[in-house]
Amino acid sequence: MTQWTAADLPSFAGRTVIVTGANSGLGAVTARELARVGAQVVLAVRNTAKGDAAARDMSGDVDVRRLDLQNLASVRRFADGVDTVDVLINNAGVMAVPHAVTADGFESQIGTNHLGHFALTNLLLPKLTDRVVTVSSLMHWMGYISLRDLNWTSRPYSAWVAYGQSKLANLMFTSELQRRLDAAGSPVRALAAHPGYSRTNLQGRTGRKFSDALMSFGTRVFASDADFGARQTLYAASQDLPGNSFIGPSFGMAGRSRPVGRSPLAKRAATANALWDLSERLTETKFPL
Repeated sequence: MTQWTAADLPSFAGRTVIVTGANSGLGAVTARELARVGAQVVLAVRNTAKGDAAARDMSGDVDVRRLDLQNLASVRRFADGVDTVDVLINNAGVMAVPHAVTADGFESQIGTNHLGHFALTNLLLPKLTDRVVTVSSLMHWMGYISLRDLNWTSRPYSAWVAYGQSKLANLMFTSELQRRLDAAGSPVRALAAHPGYSRTNLQGRTGRKFSDALMSFGTRVFASDADFGARQTLYAASQDLPGNSFIGPSFGMAGRSRPVGRSPLAKRAATANALWDLSERLTETKFPL
């Protein structure tokens, strides 16, 4: 079978797509390719100067708007400014960073990667026509959801374990969102994707010199480019796939884009439901359909 690439994207003319974290890396490639095939693309970014710079390298209808996923007030302002959207791509994220908290007191990785996107999705669902694609990671395999201490207030902080928790949360969010969409009779689909191991600006930010040097070496030797990583997101955003599909490279870090497996913990429906309830309380947003 011929390997699917961004060159195979169908026309997105007349469709609006929001891509979070679209000023660099996977998000910039995703936005660039969707704009190329006719989408009206909203680059939802924390730093609009960087967003403007990225937009200048894109063709088509591209709009830069401020969105800080570490601040729920910013998430609400952004959502209020959206009239309608066909595809929401929850791409933005931070990876294995030193301990920090968001404006709302959340640990920064779960706050950015999961809770910010959770709130954004719920606020936009009444305006959404087609699908939500959330970018997870192979690192969800090392994740464990601590419902008692989601924000790392009582256990010793581990940057990589916290990242794994946030990426596992992305998958549980996707599965529980799809369950709720089905129950509501909504045609909207929730899907997830992972890029494999892509060379982006996320690596090497743990604040530990040895760990960052090792990560930088591994990235140079083993990582694919951002175009390959974004291909998985673009496939999930454009192909006729069942809800709750998880798209990635066939062989983890290489191969054609296709539905792939997930960890046993990612399949725990009861935990996904409990995480949803907790996320509603933390963000003060609810499933609106």
